[in-house]
Amino acid sequence: MKCKKCKENAVISSPHLCRKHFIEYFEKKVHDCINKYGLIGRFDSICVASSGGKDSTAALYLMKKFFPESKVTALVIDEGIKGYRDKTLIDLKRFCAKNKINLNIISFKKEFGKTLDEIIKSKKLKIKPCNICGTMRRYLLNKYSRGYGCIVTGHNLDDEAQAIIMNLFRNQIDVLARLGPKTGISAQKNFTQRVKPLYFCSEKESAIYALLMGFDVSFNECPYVVESYRADLRDLLNDYESRHKGTKLNIVSSFLKMLPKLKARYANSSPITCKVCGEPSSKDVCNACTLVEKIR
Repeated sequence: MKCKKCKENAVISSPHLCRKHFIEYFEKKVHDCINKYGLIGRFDSICVASSGGKDSTAALYLMKKFFPESKVTALVIDEGIKGYRDKTLIDLKRFCAKNKINLNIISFKKEFGKTLDEIIKSKKLKIKPCNICGTMRRYLLNKYSRGYGCIVTGHNLDDEAQAIIMNLFRNQIDVLARLGPKTGISAQKNFTQRVKPLYFCSEKESAIYALLMGFDVSFNECPYVVESYRADLRDLLNDYESRHKGTKLNIVSSFLKMLPKLKARYANSSPITCKVCGEPSSKDVCNACTLVEKIR
């Protein structure tokens, strides 16, 4: 199988591209997404939500490449997942040192008094691990990215398709309105704007890019992911994609056509301030503070 642009062997079947032309294709797709949706200003200070995995490492590398004049910082949340996060942190530290990127590590243990492993083992919360982790991670990412122009996440096409279907199945239309390449309904005080430059890149493409670029990253999954609702939807969509190519892209493309009306519908919804921590919240006490109180 040959590259459709030259006579070299292709490294991917769809589209048929060699190493050189695939890298160009992937990077152009990310760059075009940034420009089309106005995700990042030329001189914005950029905080990249990093994990040491393929997607966030690709995003981190490309932010450094595309915005050499900007301050780029990697922000990682150490949940305290033994045998998983400790290993990805080693990879991330090595990558940041090699590429001269500042790395800020924030831990559940220091912020909340317990690691995620300890919270799960205590059995004080009858909530799935991913729901606990997601709430606390979002809280810390917003708190420690404040002051930056934006926070970049490594969410890819697969992630967004899953999120769209998940919120539809749960009848969470207000949450749907906050999705898209640039998250949120409108700019909000004390909320760092989150953006997704890898929005139109599939997970497969992201993995191939990481391999071709020689990123020293782990491809292991978090051990708690098997318990999540998202994992079921991921498997469902992967099955549909294998039988009906283009399913995920069609879901995301259709959603983007509806998104302006969804944002307009919820334009007047704005967060209040949590009475406990002072962070933005949809109610008097934010979800993170509610969880912390329960695990004490």
